[in-house]
Amino acid sequence: MASRLGFDAAATQREFMANLYVRRGLTLTHGEGVELVSDTGERYLDLMSNYGVNILGYGHPGLEAALIAQLRALPTLHCSFVNDVRASASAELARRVNPADPGLVYWSNSGAEAVEAALKFAAMATGKRRFVACRGAYHGKTLGALSATWGAKYREPFEPLLWEFTHVDYGDSAALEAALDEGAAAFIVEPIQGESGIVVPPEGYLPSARQLCTDRGALLITDEVQSGVGRTGRFLAAEHEGVAADIVCLGKGLAGGIPVGATVVTRAVGERLERGAHSSTFGGNPLALAGARFILATLDAAMLEHVSLTGEAFLAALRSVTHDLVPGARGRGLMLGLVVSDRRDDILRGLQKHKVLAVPAGSHVVRFLPPYAIESSHIDRAVGALRDTLRGM
Repeated sequence: MASRLGFDAAATQREFMANLYVRRGLTLTHGEGVELVSDTGERYLDLMSNYGVNILGYGHPGLEAALIAQLRALPTLHCSFVNDVRASASAELARRVNPADPGLVYWSNSGAEAVEAALKFAAMATGKRRFVACRGAYHGKTLGALSATWGAKYREPFEPLLWEFTHVDYGDSAALEAALDEGAAAFIVEPIQGESGIVVPPEGYLPSARQLCTDRGALLITDEVQSGVGRTGRFLAAEHEGVAADIVCLGKGLAGGIPVGATVVTRAVGERLERGAHSSTFGGNPLALAGARFILATLDAAMLEHVSLTGEAFLAALRSVTHDLVPGARGRGLMLGLVVSDRRDDILRGLQKHKVLAVPAGSHVVRFLPPYAIESSHIDRAVGALRDTLRGM
């Protein structure tokens, strides 16, 4: 099939791109609202938003205007110079992460980079090199982040990895207490585990982790790359239990679709960071931060309430699906997972055949990370496609 540029995009991508990704067998050329459009003009309901990135969907006029204006004015500028957009975005993000005590922001280009910075900052601030993370955790695939990530398929080809990481059961406060001795620099945790299957921790786990870190002189790092920026109905998922971390990692939807990462540290941590210890040529570029400023301004109380209420309705609709392959559904806000006992990939293919796009999580979960503009009609369409898919199994 010839692309808009006059060649077979699928064949060319297979020939010239490294074979590192699952092939979905679908060529997508543009997006409109909450839909993606294929090279043949077919419209797909996007319930993945590029793994949680395009939180406002596609073609949002305000976001486009902000990005176009900044592209024309000044798209990139090193952080050794002052820039008004960067200054404003930094202040707005710091206040949003912790309104009572705004911290300091380091800008990068992705969630994995935000985690890399967090680990380095924790080591520099504490003088320690040992970390505690969770089984089932996913923090990225770069070497430092990979050391925190759990999962043989990610880790084994690259071991030995960096520093010392102890992995404990997610949600188990006693296991964390046993591992978190005075030699630990930090505990890094996802408020909701995304990649391993949309796993919500038991109530009280995050506050317990906060207290244990404080008692043991370790820092608490929350990886909110997937769960943050409104995904669960609060700006940060940890807000649901009133937990404030020493270091917060953000990325994905923070700039509405432009690559960005952010590591927000308390001022106590920031005071221990040495100039030149970490930096990024493109980190904090004004183009990405024009997107971030727009997202921060748009993600108001009304939008967060919409995410929360729509997420509750979507979760209820998923839980209403009865089939031998579907024992249940879980999640919070618009970070949802359909738990399946078997044939997860067949279900994903069936949904795609019915023009609905979702992504996998863990080994037995169909993950939904839709744009925040999703409405009840889209939920009906998605659940209808799911029922049709399961009916054929």
